[in-house]
Amino acid sequence: MKSISLYVDLDSPLHRLDPLTKISYTLVFMLIPFLIPLKSITLICLGLTLSLLWLGRVIKHIVPIISFSLFLLFTIFLIQGLFHPANEKVAFSILGLTFYQEGLEYALGLSLRFINLLCCTSIIILATKPSDLIQSLVRRGLSPRFGYVMSSVLQIIPQMSNTTQVILDAQKSRGMETEGNLFVRAKAYIPLLAPLVMSSLVSANDRSLALEVRAFNAQRKRTFLSEEKVTFTALIFRFLIFFSFISSIVWRLKQ
Repeated sequence: MKSISLYVDLDSPLHRLDPLTKISYTLVFMLIPFLIPLKSITLICLGLTLSLLWLGRVIKHIVPIISFSLFLLFTIFLIQGLFHPANEKVAFSILGLTFYQEGLEYALGLSLRFINLLCCTSIIILATKPSDLIQSLVRRGLSPRFGYVMSSVLQIIPQMSNTTQVILDAQKSRGMETEGNLFVRAKAYIPLLAPLVMSSLVSANDRSLALEVRAFNAQRKRTFLSEEKVTFTALIFRFLIFFSFISSIVWRLKQ
C-alpha cells in the first residue's frame, strides 16, 4: 500500500535510533540557532544534522524539500535586502533595485536557520517510521485515541486511493471508458462515488469492530507487541543533546 509518508525504509544507524532520541535531537537543534543567533552556531547545527542524514543515507531526499522552499528563501533575501530597518551600506544594485549589506546578512541568518529547521525535521520525516513514532509517544503518555487518529490520518488517503483504483479497474473491466479527455475522466468518476462512499463506511465499521475486539477502550495499563530498545549509544547521544540544550540556555541568560 502506498503511503503519504516520506519515510525511507532503510537499515542504517539513524533508522535504528529510537524515536524519542530523534525527537529530542530535532527539537533541541531546531531551537539552538534561535537561542544563540550566531551564523557559526547555525552552521555547526546544520553540519551535524546533515552528517546524521548522510549517516542515514537519506541526505539526497532532502533536496526536493529544500527546493520546494527556494521561493520563500528568495523572498526573504529580496525583502530584507531592500527594506531591513538597519540598511545603510550598499551591497549592489540590479534592475534599479538597491540591496544593502545589513539586510542581506540578516536574510542569510534567517535562511540558514530555516534550512536547519527543514533538515532537523527531515530526521523525523525521512528516518522514522510513523507507526514507531506514534507508538513511542503513546508509551510516554500520549492518549491512545489521539495516537490512533494520527495513524489514521496517515493511512486514510492511501487507502482511499487504493480503493478508487480497484473500483476504476472493476469499471474498466465492465467496458466503461475511463481514459481520454477531461470530460471523459470526469464522467467516469461519477459512478465511483457511491461504491467509494459505501466501501469507506464499511471500512470504518470494520475498523471500529476490530478496535473493540482489541479492547481499545480498556482502562488498564497497555502492553505493546514489541519493546522499544534504547542502546547505550542512544543514551550517550541523549546526554549530549541535553548538554547542548542546557549550554545554549546558559549562554542566552548571560547575554
